[in-house]
Amino acid sequence: MKKSLGANTIALPLPVWVIGSYDAAGKPNAMTASWAGVCCSQPPCVYFAVRPARYTHDCVVARQAFTVNIPGVGQAAAADYFGCTSGRTVDKFAAAGLTTHRGGYVDAPCIAEFPLVLECKVLKALELGTHVMFIGEILDVSCEEVLLGVDGRPEVSRLQPFVYSTADGSYYAVAGALGRAYTLGKHLAG
Repeated sequence: MKKSLGANTIALPLPVWVIGSYDAAGKPNAMTASWAGVCCSQPPCVYFAVRPARYTHDCVVARQAFTVNIPGVGQAAAADYFGCTSGRTVDKFAAAGLTTHRGGYVDAPCIAEFPLVLECKVLKALELGTHVMFIGEILDVSCEEVLLGVDGRPEVSRLQPFVYSTADGSYYAVAGALGRAYTLGKHLAG
């Protein structure tokens, strides 16, 4: 029997993305976001949500661009740190020992040490209660070559991303594959 937990944000699991942006003066910033995901295939789009009082909100508004930097488990401490302090007062990259470079497609920084980066231009900003959701069109995806499979696409097993649980406030590694999408349940179609 299921028990009602009320209206809350327990949608498990959530991605761990680090949003890169420049402020109005050109200073690089990064913020960990789990209120995030894919929202459209054509054009390819992602979204993330942030409170308007956060520094990242102002940065994204100023430049109308952001990057999604997807860390592997080896970058978990840095990704967590980017969500613990404000870039308004701290150089997060220096503290984490990471470097940035300017995106090739948008006016936002890419984290050099993170293996997978999506460069996005803002298409829309939606005010949703406590958060603003930025929808970004993906203009480019770059990936470390060692993570690419024979089909030229990133392999989750090589990337080793991790996820966030709102239920207990913890990060979890992604386990092994269960089977191919759109084939695992075909036998149920009859």
